Amino acid sequence: MPQTDHDRAIALAGVIQAVDLVRNIARRGQANPDDIETCLASLIQIDAASSAAIYGDVARLRAGLRLLEQQLNHPQDMELTRYAVALLGLERKLARRPELLAAIRAGVEDAIRNLPHFPVDHGNTIARFADLYLNSLSTLTPRIMVSGDPVHLNNPDNANRIRALLLAGVRAAILWRQSGGGRLTLLLRRNPLLRETRRLLASLD
Repeated sequence: MPQTDHDRAIALAGVIQAVDLVRNIARRGQANPDDIETCLASLIQIDAASSAAIYGDVARLRAGLRLLEQQLNHPQDMELTRYAVALLGLERKLARRPELLAAIRAGVEDAIRNLPHFPVDHGNTIARFADLYLNSLSTLTPRIMVSGDPVHLNNPDNANRIRALLLAGVRAAILWRQSGGGRLTLLLRRNPLLRETRRLLASLD
């Protein structure tokens, strides 16, 4: 995996996009279906060579890049930051549990085999990803606590989408680490990351 600001910006945008979708579902019971599909599709790109290859067209991360630009420039959305930091921390713990990583990979490979019958955004596939999250990442502490409207949080389909998106967020967090991101990167390379994020956004206009 290339260790460049380009790859790190894409990875971090993937984290941000996933957690923003989680928040929207938790609060309103809905979120942009194309953005959801983008995050879920990243889960089946197991051995991609770069962050860009995970997501395909960078335009699919437009929402995440916009939010990332805002957070790097003037961080005001503390809830979004809290979720993102929690996912990055969860990924660090997962990296020390090879048996959980192996279980997640096996589950994803099983989902890939069923893609001809159930696309990545099909309810069956989302439920499979949600179960993967429950049986692996949710066993690590502290668990990520999602705040929102109980009416939406208690809806089984919403709960599955939230868990599947959290799994996708951790996938992006893995990319962040593989591309050289770490605890100090946001402090030491904030300006280069901001410039690259803006460059990526400008390329979409």
